[in-house]
Amino acid sequence: MKRVCFFLFLSLALLTVKAQSYVHQQSTNYQWPDDERVVEKLHEWQDLKFGIILHWGVYSVPGICESWTITSEDWITPDTTRTYEEYKQWYWGLSKDFNPTEFNPEQWAKVAREGGMRYVVFTTKHHDGFCLWDSHQTDYTVAHSGFAGNPREDAARYVFDAFRKQNMMVGCYFSKPDWHSADYWWPVRATPDRHHNYSIAQYPEKWARYKSFVYNQVEELMSGYGPVDILWLDGGWCTAPREDIGLDSIVEMAREHQPGLIVVERACPGKHENYQTPEQKIPNGQINTPWESCITLTDDWGWVSKKSRYKSPATVIRMLSEITSKGGSLLLGVGPTPEGIIEKRSEDILKHIGGWLEKNGKAIYSTVTTPVYTNESQSVWFTADKDGKTLYGIVVRPDDDTPLPSSVEWEGNIPRKGSKIVLLDGGKSLVWRVDENGKTHVTLPKKVLGNDAVAFKFQVK
Repeated sequence: MKRVCFFLFLSLALLTVKAQSYVHQQSTNYQWPDDERVVEKLHEWQDLKFGIILHWGVYSVPGICESWTITSEDWITPDTTRTYEEYKQWYWGLSKDFNPTEFNPEQWAKVAREGGMRYVVFTTKHHDGFCLWDSHQTDYTVAHSGFAGNPREDAARYVFDAFRKQNMMVGCYFSKPDWHSADYWWPVRATPDRHHNYSIAQYPEKWARYKSFVYNQVEELMSGYGPVDILWLDGGWCTAPREDIGLDSIVEMAREHQPGLIVVERACPGKHENYQTPEQKIPNGQINTPWESCITLTDDWGWVSKKSRYKSPATVIRMLSEITSKGGSLLLGVGPTPEGIIEKRSEDILKHIGGWLEKNGKAIYSTVTTPVYTNESQSVWFTADKDGKTLYGIVVRPDDDTPLPSSVEWEGNIPRKGSKIVLLDGGKSLVWRVDENGKTHVTLPKKVLGNDAVAFKFQVK
């Protein structure tokens, strides 16, 4: 029995690790929305800079990778203790074990707000089809899970409410593909990959039902769960022309319920990708159209049972500084536990980041890009006030083991003659000069060299 349990645990761990090798590719050719209300909401969102994305579902129960382990694609390491069909049935059957008895979205929202985050994206449904709201389109929902009968079984409602009470912008993650739906993965056929597994041309009535299913689920979320700012649509392969779900009509309906709604059809360039979402990476240079890097705090999107590698506060601040200087926002992935809380280690890391932002946030929030945005060799990143007169420099550690440098230098962004360069934390004026070649040199106080990062402001010509 011990040997069987060990190999089962090992196979689940391999599934978790290997599955993380897949990420959505960044799209190109951004198209601004025509709706002025959407553009206005986008500009509001661009000021926020830092958000949290919460992956939570049946996959949280055993602590494995979300959804992907039920595909049979080549990059998935299979569970060799069961047949593929047995594994899918086991996975979908986890819904009966989904019973987050400590479900506390208020804690999630408080931790996020204390972490300096300004918006949330919550996974109402991942690709596996498990709905974290009481959908009337399927029984594969939290209202028919082990959590059924709990006063808070309609979980998405309480998550959205908790984050609104923290004055955070609310985003609704929704998977366009639904592998649990018999009109997407038809059970009489094999499921070789992530796509629908039958010919739409041969069975148009099945696909018509699926389109109606998706439309109705989105309408439930957009009409019955209060104000929503972002509809974050994942599953970029499920799009026209190969898998046309009628997104034009879905978006039109969604915006009738939620005027100015930002729609993010991930990795699908065009009018429904209101901002781009490079995943698990930071673009090489500035992008002066709306975008967001979605990156996990650990190695995984959701909570996992294996030992996780956590990014340090210094690493997250380093990422946030670079992303902001390049014109983007950071959406940090955190997975609540099966019990329904954010674990203490994640909470401690976020609070540490929030403490830094409380003192240095002027260099991050509501800033814009400046043409000279970095001296990357010295780990210096620049942002600007919207008036363009005040610039911010952020000096970060090049890595977790290296302290801040005692001095930094850069070309361009020349401070105005006679002005001061001032630390945001404490207001101390720094010693600086411009040499004969037009290069600015700044000396940092010894007492800040052990910090995760420092930010200062200065006036330019």
